Amino acid sequence: MGGVTVLAASYAGAASAPAYARLAGLAAELPGELLVRRDAGWPVLVYDEAAEAIAAAAELREAASLVPAGELLRIALHTAPTTAPAVRHVEQLLAIANPGQTLLTATTAVGVTGVADLGVHRLHDLGSPERILELTETTEPLRSLDQVPNNLPVMFTSFVGRQTQVAALRTQLSGSRLVTLTGPGGSGKTRLAAQTAAQLAERWPDGVWWVDLSAITEAGQIPEAVAGAIGLLVESGDRLLLGQLRTKRALICLDNCEQIIDGVAEFVLALHTGCPEISVLATSREPLDLPGEAIWRVPALAPSEARALFLERAGLEFPESDEAIRSICLRLDGIPLALELAAARVRTLTPSQIAAGLDDRFGLLTKNVRGVAARQQTLAASIGWSYDLLSPDERQVFRKLAVFAGGFTLDAAASVCDVVLEDFARLVDKSLVVAEGGRYRLLETIREYAAARLAEAGETLETRSRHLEHYLTVAEAAEPLLDVDREAWRARIEPDRENYRAALEHGLSADPDRGRRLAATLRWLWNLQATGNEGIGYLRRAIELAPDDRSLLQARLLYGYATVADTVDPFGYDAAGRGLALATELGDDRLRSLFLALVAVGEFFTDFQKAWDLTAEGVLLAGDDEPARNANIALQCVLLSLWDRHDELRPLLDLAADGLITSGERGIASTVLTVWSESLMSTGEPLKAVEVGERALAAAEPLADFHRVGTARGQLATLLVRTGRLDEARSLMQPLLELAETAGAVVPNLGQVMGLISYWSGEYDAAVEWMARDTAADGPLAETFVPAMLLPSVAAARRAGGHDASELLERAVVLARRYNMPRILADALDQLGRVAISAQPEKAADLLHQALTIRVDHGLRTYVIDSLESLALLANHTNRPADAARLATAAAAGRLALGLATPPDHPELPTSSDDPPLSLDEAVAYVRRTRGARGRPSSGWASLTPTEQQVVDLAVEGLSNPEIGERLFMSRGTVKTHLAHVYAKLGVSNRTELASLKKP
Repeated sequence: MGGVTVLAASYAGAASAPAYARLAGLAAELPGELLVRRDAGWPVLVYDEAAEAIAAAAELREAASLVPAGELLRIALHTAPTTAPAVRHVEQLLAIANPGQTLLTATTAVGVTGVADLGVHRLHDLGSPERILELTETTEPLRSLDQVPNNLPVMFTSFVGRQTQVAALRTQLSGSRLVTLTGPGGSGKTRLAAQTAAQLAERWPDGVWWVDLSAITEAGQIPEAVAGAIGLLVESGDRLLLGQLRTKRALICLDNCEQIIDGVAEFVLALHTGCPEISVLATSREPLDLPGEAIWRVPALAPSEARALFLERAGLEFPESDEAIRSICLRLDGIPLALELAAARVRTLTPSQIAAGLDDRFGLLTKNVRGVAARQQTLAASIGWSYDLLSPDERQVFRKLAVFAGGFTLDAAASVCDVVLEDFARLVDKSLVVAEGGRYRLLETIREYAAARLAEAGETLETRSRHLEHYLTVAEAAEPLLDVDREAWRARIEPDRENYRAALEHGLSADPDRGRRLAATLRWLWNLQATGNEGIGYLRRAIELAPDDRSLLQARLLYGYATVADTVDPFGYDAAGRGLALATELGDDRLRSLFLALVAVGEFFTDFQKAWDLTAEGVLLAGDDEPARNANIALQCVLLSLWDRHDELRPLLDLAADGLITSGERGIASTVLTVWSESLMSTGEPLKAVEVGERALAAAEPLADFHRVGTARGQLATLLVRTGRLDEARSLMQPLLELAETAGAVVPNLGQVMGLISYWSGEYDAAVEWMARDTAADGPLAETFVPAMLLPSVAAARRAGGHDASELLERAVVLARRYNMPRILADALDQLGRVAISAQPEKAADLLHQALTIRVDHGLRTYVIDSLESLALLANHTNRPADAARLATAAAAGRLALGLATPPDHPELPTSSDDPPLSLDEAVAYVRRTRGARGRPSSGWASLTPTEQQVVDLAVEGLSNPEIGERLFMSRGTVKTHLAHVYAKLGVSNRTELASLKKP
């Protein structure tokens, strides 16, 4: 390919001085130009042809094999157009080699045979990954940057000079957990920090994480930015983040801290207090002023380094202009950004012209102005000179680009700044605009300079107004996607989150009408990345800008607030109730339907029926509008599941889940799938329940919403426990458990899930303790449905631990009847029946058969197994060993067939191997027959079961089959079946005849 090929050789590890002396002697015997360097630690040779360098490497390898320590020798070769960059790159390649290896870059290996392809690797110079090949045959993995978790930025230009500073910083980081690089904008803080972090990456096994704070404007956004960079779960505040980092050994690099210095200082202090093995490398224009902070003031480049940087960025050699180049480097104080901006002009100006421009234009380079740092003056002068070299049209575009935050697209630039492609391309060429994969940005220092020029030109207000208008237009055009494809909406809006923040701030401060419209349109953005608190802040500001407004816009703002507050602050502000009243006043049925679903959520904890009635009205109002209908149906699914009306639930689940997933409504979809998985577990499909539980978690995880992810993990963990995968369940919950313990995070349902895991692990006291808070009789949840869900589990753990649980079970019965929860009621009755077996077998029989009837009537096949085991215990106690064995055997076969685990306190029961076990249905029929043979007649009032008697009472009152089903938590088909049995037992044929009978 032309150019030069460079060979470098050194020993791996700490070789002795004599060993390096021998290596220098071996290198001196080789052909090629041996470079003489002041910092030479090992030999570097230059060849005109790659083949010559490869042959020399083979010769050196053979010679080294004959001397002590030769097996530690590592060799690297790289080909490049010029010598200096080739030397820097080959030494980076050498740094990742292992003892005995000879490595080549792809540019050197062109046309070479017999080399091994080691794949693509990233060197420690932060360049793009590149293909590495090997002449030797080793099996050791390369020590590349890919071996350590990191998100260090890719640098598209080489790191020039600064080796002394990097070495000093490496030492500094060894003795201090906080090192802050300070200096003016453009002095090279960012690049020096990144290069140091890359060279030290192996020191931190849990990763090196780069966090650019340049777009952050509020302290509360710092934990979000850090968590996003590392890939951790986030919520408002820093407790959750600190909890996740508490045991980690990592380096966090905080870049561009100056615009939010106090917030960064507070965050770093909290980080160091709670996370003892986290180190921080920060860049800022001023120190953080924290105890133990090592402040590293970034010096200017040395003259030789400044010259090398200028020439490399210019891409040309200027032998006749050496004096001018030295003058440029000296008068720009060796500040990297200033040098790069100057080098960008060599396409149109000679070095002499550049030097003359500095002499004629920038008196500030040599003058001192009170109150302004000298280097700050120099940088400002450099950028100002660069700015003055732009054409008038280019200057105007450049100034206006200052309003963008966090990057922008070409379309956005065209809309806001009247960009002409040619002008914009020239700004990119001149390094004033950075291009990154279809998006663009200004370096923060450049952006600040442009903002100052924008203000001087009196164009700030107009440009910010156009910025707001552009992003409002984009957001309103994208809004329909929220109903059909939220993933597409997210892809369109999320990359410009910082611009939307900036537009909201301007709009809510200076342009209320458009600001309020934008706030209403962006409502779903705050359900992503756990930014709910920030979102309700914007939405509340927008609402309160016009508190008496009765428009559709106000209703939409209230709806946005209510949807975000659902998982952040559901009781802090009655946005749903206010919004429903306003939507009703406006006659907007779709919006009324959406508000009804949100109001129903507020009623859910204390009044299931009221919540149901609200959602039923919401479904009617929604009509064919799928998003509004699904919002109501999702809560109906939860209610039907709690009521164990599974025949009615399944069609709604199919309908809601498909619609929600298709439209990208991951949050509600995760809830619906969680309900579905619980229904499958209850009705006898536990293995399928696990599959659906995994889908629920997969739906939630991309949101990075701690509450949604926590709920889905907890549900999946309970399913894994019930199917015998206890270790997997515990592992699944471990990250959330650590968050609760170390960060104080409130994990949804953590007590319930960990209590269940403890119970199935035989840790009964721990199980009781885990669920104590949510089941306390005087606790904040005492009168909600929540304790009812947990009390049977608490009672089971207490009974397994040898304690009386009757009072807990009686309370569970009361709450289960109040909230119409059949499964919970049956669980409590079943356990009460077991308690009564020894002293009151007749009472036990009644209780156990009530539980069985509820379970059968509601299709709770999984829990029918528990009923059969309880009745087997009763049969065994009442001297009916054959019945006990038959029922216990059927129950054991049912557990095996369904894939259910056996609880640790499972009773010892007799089993039979003589006959094939009864199926669950056969066992239920058998136990009911034996129950009837023990005293219940086959006809007449006395033959009716308790459930049949309840059906008769309600039918005589005049309730219809659906109304009876709703009252008794059963389907209308089940009601019809019960009435048929009643007619046969009482000898009547219809309701009229039934009502005429006199009940004894």
